[in-house]
Amino acid sequence: MISLLDGSRDRAQVISAAANRGIPPQLAERVLTLLAAGGALEDFPAGTYRALPRQLRARLAPELAAASLAHGDGDGGARVLARRRAAYVSVHGGGRLGPGVASLLTASGIGQVTSSDDSGPEAGGEPLAGVRPDLVVLIGTHVPELAASLMRGQIPHLAAAAGEAIGVVGPLVIPGTSACLRCLDLARTDRDPAWPLILAQLAGRRPDPPACDATLAAAVAAQATAQAMAFVDRPGRIGPVSNGTLELVLPAWQWRRRTWLPHPACTCGQRAAG
Repeated sequence: MISLLDGSRDRAQVISAAANRGIPPQLAERVLTLLAAGGALEDFPAGTYRALPRQLRARLAPELAAASLAHGDGDGGARVLARRRAAYVSVHGGGRLGPGVASLLTASGIGQVTSSDDSGPEAGGEPLAGVRPDLVVLIGTHVPELAASLMRGQIPHLAAAAGEAIGVVGPLVIPGTSACLRCLDLARTDRDPAWPLILAQLAGRRPDPPACDATLAAAVAAQATAQAMAFVDRPGRIGPVSNGTLELVLPAWQWRRRTWLPHPACTCGQRAAG
């Protein structure tokens, strides 16, 4: 009977299938009651699961199982599935990092993922005309005009970069609520007045070759995807990249977090509100 509890049947169907295997309904009911009382039974909406195409169901089963265990949900990942399938995430920027992030987002069950390199052409899915992304992932050195446009549109965006043997994920910018990318630039300028000049020199340039090996690219892509999925799965929950960045410096193996608060000289809150 335990093998019947795979999320493909509701309670009545489990009891019926158990009866076909010689297990009396009363005994099946007792088993289900004991499992539920012990916290070992999750009531997954079987209809939601069966509505998925067979191949997609098989591909997303590990994602749903992990999400259900990680968050302690009692629905077998149904709410997570619904949020992910309805989400639209746009990845802007290429290099070694962009395709990895887009691929992991798709594998995690995001319903619509589009990606584009810095020159503009789209890849990995056509952009949805007139549809507002739920999240934009900005890869590499951010373009101030793009970040400003996202702020005006009040579109959440997550920065991620890998180069010079350093990986950085964050901040996750919620316009009008958390520190924006300009806040970080202003904070850096407070510490180093030459930062605006350095930033101008970095804009639009890619080192050739980039100091980003396969391991660093994979680690940053995975971390960026994890933070993006946390935003989609649990909207409104404050995570480590809200007012902060996660940084990995090779050859170290451990991520460290840095705090970046809204800068008093930045008007991001007022711009977003207006």
